[in-house]
Amino acid sequence: MKIATLKVTVAAGIMALLSACSSQTSIDSDLGVSGAPDWVNIGTQAVENDSGRLLHGVGMSNGIADESLQKSVADSRARAEIARILATSVDAMQADYTAAANGEVSANVEREIKAKTKLALNGVKIIGRWKNPDNGDIYAFAELDLSDLEAAIKRAAALESKQ
Repeated sequence: MKIATLKVTVAAGIMALLSACSSQTSIDSDLGVSGAPDWVNIGTQAVENDSGRLLHGVGMSNGIADESLQKSVADSRARAEIARILATSVDAMQADYTAAANGEVSANVEREIKAKTKLALNGVKIIGRWKNPDNGDIYAFAELDLSDLEAAIKRAAALESKQ
């Protein structure tokens, strides 16, 4: 019973932290890639707009002779950027929760956080790619809709609480 309550608390904490991430609407950034789409120069960020609350990840790959492999590497790096945002959020939540629990259940909390992060990455979509005509660098743009993430976490928490 104590573990089920812990899992629901962890899920709620992740949701709260991700909601806080999405309050920023834009980041002032310019990588200076001439002729690139805006998303290349803006880079990884959390946004809230008419489409909802979103995490955007941008990855780049260069110097790979096989273009298919180069695209795959850029895609993976874009997904990794979203994972980095999630990992930073859940690490902060874990430290706060562990301190509140006097360190008693830190191993269970950590396992739950890893499971939620893996669940979240299943919803990441590659929205687009751009190839720099000057040097062949390929950029990938990944997106995670936080409302989809929230729904998945709630479903997972509901299933866990029934066990």
